[in-house]
Amino acid sequence: MILLAPVYQPGERLPELVTDLRAAAPGLRVVVVDDGSSGPGPDRALDAARDLGCTVLRHETNRGKGVALRTGFRYVADTWPGEDVVCADADGQHTVTDILRVAERVPATGATVLGVRRLDGRMPARSRFGNVLTALLFRAATGCPVRDTQTGLRAYPAAELDWLLTIPGDRFEYEMAALLEATRAGHPIEQVTIATHYVRGNASSHFGSLADSVRVYRPLLRFAVSRLVGAVRSRWTSGATTAARSPQT
Repeated sequence: MILLAPVYQPGERLPELVTDLRAAAPGLRVVVVDDGSSGPGPDRALDAARDLGCTVLRHETNRGKGVALRTGFRYVADTWPGEDVVCADADGQHTVTDILRVAERVPATGATVLGVRRLDGRMPARSRFGNVLTALLFRAATGCPVRDTQTGLRAYPAAELDWLLTIPGDRFEYEMAALLEATRAGHPIEQVTIATHYVRGNASSHFGSLADSVRVYRPLLRFAVSRLVGAVRSRWTSGATTAARSPQT
């Protein structure tokens, strides 16, 4: 199992997470993909992660979380073929216990595994409302009851890495697109409840409310329209075929 951590402007929580992971799972390999960070603080955090034994890959400019994830998937597939991958944010939202719980479910089930947060009072009200709304829309579009479509804690079987490289989306919309395409392709999805843990009200998040929300909802809307058009076309074709076979009077 490989831990993949996409980061942008990381701080001290990155080496803290790596240190805790090393203590809990000494054999776990860690790949950090930095998406164009700059400044002495991020440089220190990335150097510390490298000193702790992580592989650190860096983009020269900020290209988006989706690009960072694909960079990591490509590196893992080329370097350690056959290894499953667990993706986690490195801003303190995910505990080591939950990361390892989610990771362990992949070899046990062969499914994509999501760490889904409890939508309780520990989650900021804005995030809770957005997650509930998106989950309802996702279920309406796909029929799949994913409780937390925006979770950054996800584990994937090795067999899906090449497929994940084909998923479109350069920024936060990538993770939504991956879920939508998983339902379309019939890939199994398992959900593991994890702790809801926000640091300083999620102040370290780089999710921009309006622009990134539009990006996230765009593939969901396209998927819903595609399904609707497909259903109408199928019904029309079925009706036309039935009419053609009916005896003439």
